[in-house]
Amino acid sequence: MNFNEDSPPVKIKGVGDSLWVTINPSLPIDQLKQELIKPFERLKHLAINARIIIDAGNGEQESSDDLIETLGTFLKKEFQVGHVTKPVSQNRAVTQNRIRQQDMGNSWHHYQNDGLVIAGRVRSGQKIQAKKHLIVLGDVNPGAEAIAGGDIIIMGSLQGKASAGQPDNEEAIIVALEFKPTQIQIGGFVAGGMTESAKNRPEFAYIENNAIVVDDYIKENPFRRLAWPEVR
Repeated sequence: MNFNEDSPPVKIKGVGDSLWVTINPSLPIDQLKQELIKPFERLKHLAINARIIIDAGNGEQESSDDLIETLGTFLKKEFQVGHVTKPVSQNRAVTQNRIRQQDMGNSWHHYQNDGLVIAGRVRSGQKIQAKKHLIVLGDVNPGAEAIAGGDIIIMGSLQGKASAGQPDNEEAIIVALEFKPTQIQIGGFVAGGMTESAKNRPEFAYIENNAIVVDDYIKENPFRRLAWPEVR
């Protein structure tokens, strides 16, 4: 792979049951390590025991192997990834497919869910609060309030107040099958409720350009473009 000035120094995508990490081998090793930290921190527990393929482009074989070994050691120490290899030929990839599936499957078992799931209608005067994510299998009535440190997902009608990403997580979202809140808040941003003309469709609120935006969830699914599942 050829790199130019506009190319990111590190690219990560899911390939089969592995994470394919493409790096610019011309960069200093310390810079490559720093560039790897952010995407792997976003993966969190999904990186544990994951199989990693590091593609160092068209560099010389010996120096490429040394670079991959150094970065592999770094990823294992910092993020507890599993097996780290360079790209292999197609026939080798096929013969190792079962091992890769086992490696990646094991990584899910390290994740501990700290969200709150409740079933039923949240009535006026009630306040539901979750340390991280909150899922309500029902409606949130006018006068009720839902608060979460992460995302809020309402599998019903949201007609009360919803405050996600508290106190300062501006990457959180609020999703509802029927989106008619009296007030919503994400991090420190607050917006008034929806009008009576709001359509009965799944919608979600998020922060964009320092303002709360509400979009059609089906059309603008915020997770559709992710190359690999991420723990939120």
